Amino acid sequence: MFAVLKTGGKQYKVQAGDVLRVEKLDAAQGDKIQFNDILMVGTTIGVPLVAGAAVQAEVIDQIKGEKTIHYVKRRRKHSSQRTKGHRQHLTLVRVTEVLAAGAEKSGVKPAVGTVAARRAAHEAPGVAKAAPVEKPKRAAKAAAVQE
Repeated sequence: MFAVLKTGGKQYKVQAGDVLRVEKLDAAQGDKIQFNDILMVGTTIGVPLVAGAAVQAEVIDQIKGEKTIHYVKRRRKHSSQRTKGHRQHLTLVRVTEVLAAGAEKSGVKPAVGTVAARRAAHEAPGVAKAAPVEKPKRAAKAAAVQE
């Protein structure tokens, strides 16, 4: 059985045993993860997602992609250019199982990207947000206006 999953802003058609290079996920080598954003399983098409479906995978490694190079050129009379480049961080995963139903009961950690993990940690319910501190000038002005 195959499935179409969404992760890192891209869609992948997968089946058990496939190896994927996806955008960096917050998981260590050897971890078992579960993709919950499933757009299609077999002949079942989601509206927009298939309820209860999931794809389980094992993290093989955290890798870097090929080097991407681009040039930054100056305008008009300047004949200089600068070479810039980067290597995208990727996660290599092997799909172990495609679940058509019962994803909630599997107990496997959901696949979360690094940006989403940082946002979730920042907005965690256990973290108390500091109350905004009033600046002394504003407090003095407000007291003077009220008098």
